[in-house]
Amino acid sequence: MDVYVWEGRSRKGTIERGEIEAANEAAVRMQLRRQQIQALKIQAKPKDILKGFSLFKRRKVNEKQIVIFTRQFATMIDAGLPLVQCLEILSSQQDNPTFKEVLLKVKGDVEAGSTFAEGLRKHPRVFNDLFCNLVAAGETGGILDTILNRLAAYIEKAMNLKKKVKGAMVYPAAVLAIALVVVGALLIFVIPVFQKMFADMGGTLPAFTQLVINLSEFMQRYFLLVGALLAIFIFAFRRYYRTETGRAVVDDYLLRLPIFGELIKKVAIAKFTRTLSTMLSSGVPILEALEIVARTSGNKTIEKAILKTKVSIGEGKTIAEPLGASGIFPPMVVQMISVGESTGALDSMLSKIADFFDDEVDGAVAALTSLLEPLLMVFLGGAIGGLVVAMYLPIFQMASILG
Repeated sequence: MDVYVWEGRSRKGTIERGEIEAANEAAVRMQLRRQQIQALKIQAKPKDILKGFSLFKRRKVNEKQIVIFTRQFATMIDAGLPLVQCLEILSSQQDNPTFKEVLLKVKGDVEAGSTFAEGLRKHPRVFNDLFCNLVAAGETGGILDTILNRLAAYIEKAMNLKKKVKGAMVYPAAVLAIALVVVGALLIFVIPVFQKMFADMGGTLPAFTQLVINLSEFMQRYFLLVGALLAIFIFAFRRYYRTETGRAVVDDYLLRLPIFGELIKKVAIAKFTRTLSTMLSSGVPILEALEIVARTSGNKTIEKAILKTKVSIGEGKTIAEPLGASGIFPPMVVQMISVGESTGALDSMLSKIADFFDDEVDGAVAALTSLLEPLLMVFLGGAIGGLVVAMYLPIFQMASILG
């Protein structure tokens, strides 16, 4: 379908303008007639000739933009503004052309008679299943503004959690990258200078020095091959991880890692409890909520455990039983969920668990950072210092002989 730019007069006599996605001009006139707008001018919007080139990719819609949109939308709904007008105002304020286009398409769908949730579902890259299902629950229950505020709070907390983990990984990754670059530069450019000097001197080199020189010669000869093999390995690993079997194997291994596995598990539990709490408190049925939570868990092993829980609930069991049997969720989490079920306050109990594990993630990230800093410094100093010592060993040996 094409996008049409229109201009028309409303029942009050004011001139209004907008964009509508439709099959043809007649469909645009029909939609305007439904809105009781007299069409004055309708023309097809010029197409972007750069749209198909990969060099000019569309800008992504980030989580921060979605949070701002959600909060503003909730405020407008609470103030009594119609859905279409809210979407018109918010789309006109968007700096991101991709998000603006999406909101205008949603506005066109709502004008054509679709619900707000149905319009959002057509754009899964921007609005995920969780967002769409909560909006649908809010529309059905007549509490859309409340649901949108909960959604905004949920997305903000999820963003903060992700930012903490990413922030903890930036420093180690940067130090490792610097170490690899420095060691590679020494092996390819510096060691050959010493090698030539030692060859002119003659004699037998110490075993450690000879090992470093052999490594330097290998890197000089096969540097491109090593880079190509590394690129092939990364490409093959990514392809393997995209398969069902590959992701299941890798995700299960990640949870078993000595230090990082515990952090990954805590992040996953915090995300699971926060998401399920938000959905249940918004009126989404538990089976449907578990299906969505499983798909958004981010770990295949945890997704399987949640889906097994969904099947068990369908058979009449409680949530706590299958979660405890999975062996992934700690006994404290299982017991608190069991108490929440028995008291009828599962959503609030899940929220408390999420808050607790947010704090646990903070502690785990701080502990991990404090542990990695000295280890990385030792690694960096040992790698570069070892190369320097290897090059100076023959000189020390010669000096002792002369002495």
